[in-house]
Amino acid sequence: MGVLLQVNNLQTQFVTGDGVVKAVDGVTWHVSEGECLGIVGESGCGKSVSLLSVMRLIPMPPGQIAGGEIIFEGRNLLELHEDEMRRVRGKQMAMIFQDPMTSLNPVLTINRQISEALMLHMGMNSEQARKRAIELMKMVGIPSAEQRIDNYPHQFSGGMRQRVMIAMGLSCQPKLLIADEPTTALDVTIAAQIIELVKNLRKQFGMAIIWITHDLGIVAGLTDRMIVMYAGHLVETATTKDLYGRPSHPYTQGLLKSVPRLDEARKERLVPIDGLPPDLIALPPGCPFEPRCTFSKDICRHERPKLRTIGPDHQIACWVDVYVEQPRAEIGQPRAEIGQQEGVA
Repeated sequence: MGVLLQVNNLQTQFVTGDGVVKAVDGVTWHVSEGECLGIVGESGCGKSVSLLSVMRLIPMPPGQIAGGEIIFEGRNLLELHEDEMRRVRGKQMAMIFQDPMTSLNPVLTINRQISEALMLHMGMNSEQARKRAIELMKMVGIPSAEQRIDNYPHQFSGGMRQRVMIAMGLSCQPKLLIADEPTTALDVTIAAQIIELVKNLRKQFGMAIIWITHDLGIVAGLTDRMIVMYAGHLVETATTKDLYGRPSHPYTQGLLKSVPRLDEARKERLVPIDGLPPDLIALPPGCPFEPRCTFSKDICRHERPKLRTIGPDHQIACWVDVYVEQPRAEIGQPRAEIGQQEGVA
């Protein structure tokens, strides 16, 4: 599979009265054609801002994309004129937002909202768009679509509104679908239905999906690869199997220990991550997770780690090998030398 979207050293900032908030601070990642990529992290880590930057939906001001590249199908989206970007949004990439009640226009019918993209990007007339909108509503499991097509958002339940949002996202059969915590406001049963629906639609259309969430428990069976973000930085990336099987960053381990499990693998109590995320206006010079980390070494407080490869398709930004609790050796530098620098025997 070829690379569909490549994000290089993305930096997104917000100018406030207290200073510049570095919401996304130099992240690099990619998603391949047909791949499902999960981006996880606690609230405020920069995962949603990263994808809003990809869609070029950051409000300017106060926000600004201060640096980096966003390459989609060989074109840098940051260099496109707004009219060109408008043709990309909806047709080639689409986004399902977190809260469908605030994302849908309350004074427009569902038909009007789904048909708009079909008429704009697919060149359909109103009758053709209405017929396709009914087909899409049926596809995402909305019953009595012919009768409900002219209803308003408030006449749908939360789960049905989210299905409408998915129908809107799929309307032009985009190559990339971004789902920004689409199950957050839903109960567990409806959330499971939405996840299963997205899995089936992915098989049907062969599109790439980026699923943003703060809950590692819901994406294990959905994604092929995972990215873990913390304080605007990428701290770990791996295949989903490796991330769950051998999490290698202290933050990732903390997230997994806080996820409830129903099997026999979890007999101990859930363990919260102590402390609070750092101030994004004044990040510490070292690792941003260091104040909350149980494996902290002296180097962690003074030097920020860069992503390094520790296995096939597995990278972390951490100085410490959490499985031996020793600083991880630099490439070409013996472990003993690093140990001497850090006072580790």
